Amino acid sequence: MGCKLGQEVGYSIRFEDVTSSATKIKFLTDGLLLREALVDPLLSRYSVIMVDEAHERSLSSDVLLGVLKKIRKRRPDLHIVVSSATLQAEDFLKLFKGSNDDPASTNSTAGDDMGKIVSIEGRMFPVDIHYLAAPSENYLESAIRTVFEINAQDGEGDILVFLTGRDEIETSIEMVADRLPSLSSGSQALQPLPLYAGLSTEQQMCVFEPTPEGTRKVIFSTNIAEASITIPGIVYVIDCGYVKLRAYNPNTGIEALTATPISQAAATQRAGRAGRTRPGKCYRLFTEEAFIALSPASIPEIQRSNLAPVILQLKCLGIDNIARFDFLTPPPSSLVVRALEMLYSLGALDEYARLTKPLGVRIAELALEPMMAKVLLSAPDFGCLSEMLSIAAMTTLQGAVFITHENERKSMENSRWKFAVDEGDHLTLLNVYQAFVSKGKKDSTWCKNNHLNFKSLTKAVSVRNQLKRYLERFGITTEESLAQSGQQVLRAGGPDRSEQIRRCLTTGCFAHAARMQPDGSFKTVDGSMTMYAHPSSLMFVSWRPPAVFAPC
Repeated sequence: MGCKLGQEVGYSIRFEDVTSSATKIKFLTDGLLLREALVDPLLSRYSVIMVDEAHERSLSSDVLLGVLKKIRKRRPDLHIVVSSATLQAEDFLKLFKGSNDDPASTNSTAGDDMGKIVSIEGRMFPVDIHYLAAPSENYLESAIRTVFEINAQDGEGDILVFLTGRDEIETSIEMVADRLPSLSSGSQALQPLPLYAGLSTEQQMCVFEPTPEGTRKVIFSTNIAEASITIPGIVYVIDCGYVKLRAYNPNTGIEALTATPISQAAATQRAGRAGRTRPGKCYRLFTEEAFIALSPASIPEIQRSNLAPVILQLKCLGIDNIARFDFLTPPPSSLVVRALEMLYSLGALDEYARLTKPLGVRIAELALEPMMAKVLLSAPDFGCLSEMLSIAAMTTLQGAVFITHENERKSMENSRWKFAVDEGDHLTLLNVYQAFVSKGKKDSTWCKNNHLNFKSLTKAVSVRNQLKRYLERFGITTEESLAQSGQQVLRAGGPDRSEQIRRCLTTGCFAHAARMQPDGSFKTVDGSMTMYAHPSSLMFVSWRPPAVFAPC
């Protein structure tokens, strides 16, 4: 539109709002629009709401669609557009019609004010799909072999390889580097590049940079490149056929990332990355029979996620009867029961599953996980509010604190131990924040030397300020203590506030408490399950005497 960002066109994400009173078009996440509904239940500021990439069936977008259906009953003037490249449109239209009609009856006429399905042909170039003749025993090896075959036999164009995670990506880049000397003299040079969420902004931007003449980019990516971004120059796609999905176990209360086969819709989306600028090819590292056996769409997040934050938001919106809410796909009862139990144990719900006041309302309004929100609201009682503000802000970074460069893993580990304390990951994150505020806030070089993500830590400062404003709005005094001075308050010889902080953490994270065993493993407090520290945790590979922890 040729305007300054934040004027006629703006955006809003969690803890960052770039809009003004002049904004007419606003881009925002589905989760944030749900949060806006807490303040404005009818979303009266909007005349048109477009929910894009609906096929991904994210938790927030599914709940948002149910909320929009309720709003439209009160606001028939509200226009709702649900869009995606690979959408099962009839299911979505049925949701808003509120009937179980035959799909054929949902093809509305021009006079049907309930909605209609509109199909717009995309400007895609043709993509040739190639399958394996027989299943592959090692898709990483098959992917690398395919990369070199494309480089030797096919024309110009960059290659995009879909893998499941960071470890596979780093292994593949090493495999390509090891085989580069074997390239024939007439072949193009290969430039392997990683792309995943944990990379710094500078590293992620490398995939968009043009390559030198005679060089072909080979981008190894997670599903971040499936729909979130479009990389110019991609002509060849190699699809491993797997993706890591987050799944929540209601029996243990633990979320885990598990590699699972992709859906047909995701495979189609991945293949489409090859036909953006010219005809392309997609090499699927599985057989055609395996593709036919895939599920048509991905398992919706609502059927495999912790529902506590969603139920809390629905309760805050005045939707008390969760069982009668219009979900596009109803969640399993075990997930709902577990979420209600957790919210009750946190004090957010009473014995009748109604939102408590003021605690439940405040937990719902804080843009944090319910457990961390309870911790933050309990901090004044333990005299460590300033420290908990910093820890809460750091946990929103979701692990994007330290940066690992190729061949620098040992150096990064040494940097991490500069901030480490025996009490665990939460207090180590606090030390990182304090050091950043005092030394690295105005100097990105300091962050680079210590393998810290400058952009993420800058965001943590902003998040902390916003959380502080939330608390002030609740009437909670936020006087700053020693922690805000930028000193590392958890070092030997200085004032030790770690016990208050750990006690405070336990008020919200008690459900994740476990006792360390002599062999370094952990057992839940009731002794029903044995667990091990994640390699990214300070508790990994280090022995400490048995104690009770509340790990991240």
